[in-house]
Amino acid sequence: MNSIHRFLALCLLMMVISLSSCDYQPYKQGRNLYNFYCATCHMDDGSGLKGLYPPLAGADYLTMNQENLPCIIRYGLSDTILVNQKIYNQAMPGVKDLNEVQITNVINYINHAWGNELQHVKVEDIQESLMGCEKG
Repeated sequence: MNSIHRFLALCLLMMVISLSSCDYQPYKQGRNLYNFYCATCHMDDGSGLKGLYPPLAGADYLTMNQENLPCIIRYGLSDTILVNQKIYNQAMPGVKDLNEVQITNVINYINHAWGNELQHVKVEDIQESLMGCEKG
């Protein structure tokens, strides 16, 4: 094998090693935002805080309220809700600092984390939902 072939083989090997060690993390921004804004109450694993804050992992409420999630994230929630047949009435503050793209990323992370297998949402869907719930 001449030096050119050895060099190309080495380059190919380095590329394969480099690609195999890539840290692929889908919904990375959504996860980071969730950890910063949401995990204190809903926990890192989405399990919720014992009777005060509802779980997001395997929560039937998420499945039934996808269209309301953008409004809940931005403006909060003060209503009593039923999640997995348990009542929660602790108010949730909104996060008005998040833009539509960030809210989309948080929802996509939640929809696919902890075994959740919910739909992928688009920014356009989030914008439309937010127009329907604008509050002061």
